[in-house]
Amino acid sequence: MPARLKPAAAADVADALDRLRAGEPAKADLRLLAKHFLAVLEQRAPGRSVEVRVPPYAAVQCIEGVRHTRGTPPAVIETDALTWIALATGAMTWPEAVEQARVRASGERTDLSAYLPLVAG
Repeated sequence: MPARLKPAAAADVADALDRLRAGEPAKADLRLLAKHFLAVLEQRAPGRSVEVRVPPYAAVQCIEGVRHTRGTPPAVIETDALTWIALATGAMTWPEAVEQARVRASGERTDLSAYLPLVAG
């Protein structure tokens, strides 16, 4: 079983967000922020009915409901790191991301509006 993601240290998150906002994010910043915000989502919306993927960095299962144990889950959300970070920080809303086709969501319970943003941005 893969190790669970853990939120990053607050200072590391703040530094990475500062570099991102300055237009100077490194791949390490994107990785740290993507994993951090996935871990926060997993904590705030426990469950195993929806898989949220931010390739190539990580994926988590969250939101209560029907649990799957093998293969592709019945509900999947996938997006890139920059979009995920924008959603998590409130720089973009879920409806905006869907309208702009910046997320791919299929299945029930794939509207994350109730859980976002994860922090005030």
